[in-house]
Amino acid sequence: MAGPSLRPHVHWAQRHRELYLRVELSDVQNPDISITDNVLRFKAQGHGAKGDNIYEFQIEFLEPVEPKPVCRVTQRQLNITVQKKESNWWERLTKQEKRPLFLAPDFDRWLDESDAEMELKEKEEEKINKMKIESRVPKDPFKHLKKGYLIMYNLVQFLGFSWIFVNMTVRLFILGKDSFYDTFHTIADMMYFCQTLALMEIMNSLIGLVRSPLIPAVVQVFGRNFILFVVLGSLEEMQSKPVVFFIFYFWSIIELFRYPYYMLSCIGIEWKPLTWLRYTTWIPLYPLGGLAEGVFVNFRHLYKQRKHHLGPKKRKMK
Repeated sequence: MAGPSLRPHVHWAQRHRELYLRVELSDVQNPDISITDNVLRFKAQGHGAKGDNIYEFQIEFLEPVEPKPVCRVTQRQLNITVQKKESNWWERLTKQEKRPLFLAPDFDRWLDESDAEMELKEKEEEKINKMKIESRVPKDPFKHLKKGYLIMYNLVQFLGFSWIFVNMTVRLFILGKDSFYDTFHTIADMMYFCQTLALMEIMNSLIGLVRSPLIPAVVQVFGRNFILFVVLGSLEEMQSKPVVFFIFYFWSIIELFRYPYYMLSCIGIEWKPLTWLRYTTWIPLYPLGGLAEGVFVNFRHLYKQRKHHLGPKKRKMK
């Protein structure tokens, strides 16, 4: 059973607009803090100078204060911030002239009036300088238009690659391995659209519309477009190879997380699971996609060599 209530040690400091109270109690539970008729009343269970007990006190302030104190509890203490109704410097904290025994200055935060005025002046100067700097920066009249364009671009790409991923997944479940061989003829039109549109990523980086570095964007977009338009588009015999399925599938999975991440970033939203997926899924998928692309290019090279050495002219008798 808890003993009689006790007063904790309370340290105080002030600024022109605020009062700070530091209550020396650890492991505080159920703090009850209120201000009524300019009197702050405090009661809480905690561990103080007299051990674990119920501690309470009240302070009648020298001048009017706002009735809504802000309380922050830590493991070692409890901090209370009270707003003054008028910005001025008090000669003491309490209405009674004699300072209560439980109350003492908080020398960690203590400033005299001149120091407080200097601090206030520095803050005002900092605020004015910040406003001056912001006023010098020209406002972009096309800011919202650019943001809207980037949101729409990423949304369209997300929908396109979602269609590719869902279509390929459904066909895989229905047809099994047979879906590998006609992936190109089923998916190519949408992939052509998405990868052609991806050229805008190079332009966006080039004109500074996004902060993404230019070189990685060029390497990724032109690398994929080389595989899609040059290797696949020019060699019909390669369009029915199973490796096409894996290349398209890996590409679509990566973009399912990349484009929504960029789209949400445009409006200042960060969803942590999506951020983790955006910067993690590429670890296994990029090597697998690169391996599939490498097999593709090597196959094309070997096929050309085969035609060169075993073509009709080579079969003619001398």
